[in-house]
Amino acid sequence: MRDPASSPAPTLSIAQVLTCGAIIVTLSMGIRHGFGLWLQPITQAQGWTRETFAFALAIQNLVWGLSGVFAGMLADRFGAFKVIAVGSMLYALGLTGMAYADTPLLFGLSTGMLIGMAQAGTTYAVIYGVIGRQVPAERRSWAMGVAAAAGSFGQFLMVPTEGFLIDRFGWQEALVMLGAAALLMAPLAWGLREPSFAAGAKAAPRDQSIVQALREAFKYRSFQCLMAGYFVCGFQVVFIGVHMPSYLRDHGLSPQVASYSLALIGLFNVFGTYAAGVLGQSIPKKYILAFIYLARAVAISIFLLVPLSPASVYIFSAVMGVLWLSTVPPTNATVAQIFGVAHLSMLSGFVFFSHQIGSFMGVWLGGYLYDRTGSYDIVWYIAIALGVLAALINLPVREAPIVRSHPNGLVTP
Repeated sequence: MRDPASSPAPTLSIAQVLTCGAIIVTLSMGIRHGFGLWLQPITQAQGWTRETFAFALAIQNLVWGLSGVFAGMLADRFGAFKVIAVGSMLYALGLTGMAYADTPLLFGLSTGMLIGMAQAGTTYAVIYGVIGRQVPAERRSWAMGVAAAAGSFGQFLMVPTEGFLIDRFGWQEALVMLGAAALLMAPLAWGLREPSFAAGAKAAPRDQSIVQALREAFKYRSFQCLMAGYFVCGFQVVFIGVHMPSYLRDHGLSPQVASYSLALIGLFNVFGTYAAGVLGQSIPKKYILAFIYLARAVAISIFLLVPLSPASVYIFSAVMGVLWLSTVPPTNATVAQIFGVAHLSMLSGFVFFSHQIGSFMGVWLGGYLYDRTGSYDIVWYIAIALGVLAALINLPVREAPIVRSHPNGLVTP
């Protein structure tokens, strides 16, 4: 019987897939990682509360997660190229709308809805579907680590660039410039056109329908554990990414410290995500995930205990950077290893939806509790507790491929 973790015969070179995919992820993730730099300029210019800004980003993360499920389905059925091209255009429209929205409703529609849908079509779930189909199983975890490292490099590259654009041209013009940059993802997607999805190509037979694949995954305990762990990942990284600049300013540190902090997270996550992908080739990925979540909890605890200074911020950022998106390669590689690649983008989309529910809670609670208590302390404590919980949840994950007796049933090893 065919190994469910195997992939069809590759038709694109690994170099082409990783180059185009990495640049797309660099742009898409790099732009979004800098949104925290706009919190104070926009709220001050518009006279809005931090909760207003945070709620729009919370909507963005939720829409991203929900749309990612459907983007994954479309990419699995019609190929990644069309999905990424549409996502590129939505990104440009959303950033332009974010620049000129003058009411919370319009801000939520552009920043939340449009950019959320754009990110669903231009980030990991769609890119990893191509990697799963085009990269042999024995190199898949490594390749996913390379793509995730690209997203981290995008943060390192783009966040200081965005800070420079805001200082040099103003926050509105900076957003318009980023919108123009987002359009570059469409031509790059041409390099991810898989011949099997070309017009007139005969669709490859599948062992399962979408409904069967979903029924199988959601009944499988390990899939549930991966989703729960990813919820925590979303809560932690989006809370820190969006609210860290304001947290540092509230404690008297300069905006440059915040920019350097986010850039350091991106730089060190280049190494963290790549290392997670490489390690996933040789040791159980559940242990990698458990370590990452527990290490985050420890790092946040130490950060809150020591006196706050630029040095402590930079050390914390470097440590968190190693752990930042390093959950992405082992989580998605585990999904591919268990269920195969036929529905990988869709299943990765569902796991990521859980991540984005966590993101919604993290970014929104950050703004909500700050407005009511004048402090981020409660949310920091929640992030610590969730990190410990996520470490424990990932330990029971079973990574062995499911052995299917027939499309409607399965026998687990």
